[in-house]
Amino acid sequence: MKFSCDKAPLLSSILTVSRAVSSRSSIAALEGILIVADTKLILYGYNMEIGIREELEADIEVPGSVVIVSRLLTDIIRRLPDDKVVFSLSDKMVMHIECGRSIYDISACYDGQAFPNMPSVPEEECALMTKRMLKEMIQGTVFAVSENDAKKIHMGSKFVWENGCLSVVSIDGFRLAMRRQAYTGTAPQEDFVVPGAALREVEKLLSDGEENIRIVLGSRHIMFQIDTITLTTRLLEGEFINYMATIPKEQPVSVTLNTQEFASCIERVSLLINEKIKNPLRLYLEENRIVVSCTTALGAAQDDCPATVVGLPEDNPEMEIGFNHRYLLEALNSLKEQQCVIRFTNPLSPCIIVPQEGDAFMHMILPVRLRSE
Repeated sequence: MKFSCDKAPLLSSILTVSRAVSSRSSIAALEGILIVADTKLILYGYNMEIGIREELEADIEVPGSVVIVSRLLTDIIRRLPDDKVVFSLSDKMVMHIECGRSIYDISACYDGQAFPNMPSVPEEECALMTKRMLKEMIQGTVFAVSENDAKKIHMGSKFVWENGCLSVVSIDGFRLAMRRQAYTGTAPQEDFVVPGAALREVEKLLSDGEENIRIVLGSRHIMFQIDTITLTTRLLEGEFINYMATIPKEQPVSVTLNTQEFASCIERVSLLINEKIKNPLRLYLEENRIVVSCTTALGAAQDDCPATVVGLPEDNPEMEIGFNHRYLLEALNSLKEQQCVIRFTNPLSPCIIVPQEGDAFMHMILPVRLRSE
């Protein structure tokens, strides 16, 4: 096996596929990157859950395949000069790497046949969408994926195509995040749930461009094809909660405010909350503002945000309700809309965050029962 390629694209590909490399595995080859030299150079990273494959141009003299320990390969290529890198594999499985005046002979190699095969996904059902669209859908929902493996199906986001619209939904038992966007073109016939860990990797691979990517759905796996990169992951199986039934039907109290102003207000007050001190934020609704306060062992803080509040009862035109500050911030920071509307029923029912117009997103957050201070 012998090939050569430029350092910059090679390092970029190594960093990309290494995201799917196991840090520790009972299969030694999975701690490495599979390099296949054929008509093109192809790099693979795979941890038995997520697989990433990328093609790049190279001058290939002798075809072959080899697995090189990922951390070592990354450190070497990162520190090489910006020049052509030449690889040649000996019969004794020693990889000779040469670039400029730098020379390495790496014995931390395995035969390419030792690398498990990544799942193949037959291209029966395929969807096309822009990078920007998928990135916004993931960013607006993945933070609400459950981290509790008691019900693994909720450790992923559900993709639903219906009525010319794509919806992506995440739920973790305390909050729900949903994004909707109009969709035209071919689409899978069935809903599916993609692991949150895989979606976070897909998000990192996406730019804000309008170029199309392909989503190929199989019976147990899904494949995202982004330019020269292909990410494959196993779908989650099980019964996803009937989330529509959890959304309150009527919420008489409506608060319209500036998204960023409210997020900044919460950030300032939340400085008194940390991992050890998890006191809730108190939101106090008045006619023309929301007062945000918090009292912890570190002290007390209060701030307020201008708002248009309608629907409070005339005999009691105020409401106090508590929330986990992180849940509010993650929802607000995922929004690009300048204004949003927050709807309330009472201090014990969840709030709903929606846009002023349309139904592009919806976040539902359960409140925290407040104790008297």
